[in-house]
Amino acid sequence: MAMIYITQLIYILDGQENTFHQFEDIAIPIIAKYKGRLLLRVRPDSNSFIEHHIERPYEIHLVEFDTEQDFKNFTQDEERKRFLHLKEQSIKASILIQGTKL
Repeated sequence: MAMIYITQLIYILDGQENTFHQFEDIAIPIIAKYKGRLLLRVRPDSNSFIEHHIERPYEIHLVEFDTEQDFKNFTQDEERKRFLHLKEQSIKASILIQGTKL
């Protein structure tokens, strides 16, 4: 079985941190429902960066799913979709990087 890894760099709109946390409180537990595991959730401060050529993200997530279909099923979860307005209200941008373990 080829596990997939999703790394997400998340950029928050100023003043929308609480709205973002409300969405995460709902979305993160749903990951397990689709054979996924949140491996890392990092909120780096400015001292965490040695070098950067892009904007510093508010949070970095590393999530593992058993299959790509499990990840797709997670993104289509009906409960998660009901709260996407919180995500849309709070996130300025995100970069999603998909990969496999080498």
